Amino acid sequence: MTRLFLVRHGQTEWSRSGQHTSVTDLPLTDVGVEQATALRGHLDPADFGLVLSSPRQRARRTAELAGFTGEHEPVLDDDLAEWFYGDYEGRTSDEISETVPGWTIWSQPVPGGETSDQVSERLDRVVAKIRSSGVEQAICFGHGHASRALAMRWLGFDLAYGVHFPLDTSTVSVLGEEKGQPAMQRWNAAP
Repeated sequence: MTRLFLVRHGQTEWSRSGQHTSVTDLPLTDVGVEQATALRGHLDPADFGLVLSSPRQRARRTAELAGFTGEHEPVLDDDLAEWFYGDYEGRTSDEISETVPGWTIWSQPVPGGETSDQVSERLDRVVAKIRSSGVEQAICFGHGHASRALAMRWLGFDLAYGVHFPLDTSTVSVLGEEKGQPAMQRWNAAP
């Protein structure tokens, strides 16, 4: 089974403040640039037979700063875009909880945004693409919620379990197998 590396993009202004960011295409902050640059040397682009990235600039820039350029430049995949937050774009969880107590992306609807079934469907396509690629190792540069959701789909879990897997900016997680079953090998590791 292919080993899958997940890299969450470096810090942006909204990831720093906790604002939900899906279609708003923000650049990395200076800290985000430092975080992404720190990945260089910890990930060898030549080790990956398949390199994918969300089309958002924060993911693409993280890949570039980590050394994934030239022949190792990621293929952009719309299915790796962040969960579409609809009416909650730019709002924090605390702000949303003022009108919807206890709200989380994992357990409640997103008005005007994607449902968990829609997110599962597109990330299942990513899982299928990676598993059918035949490569030893693949890497995806993406976002906090979508990467957590991708991990849940890799493991065959319902997205609701994603709440238990926090993911910091510019971290690396590794999914693979254990005794022939999908498994998590490393989670939320800083370089």
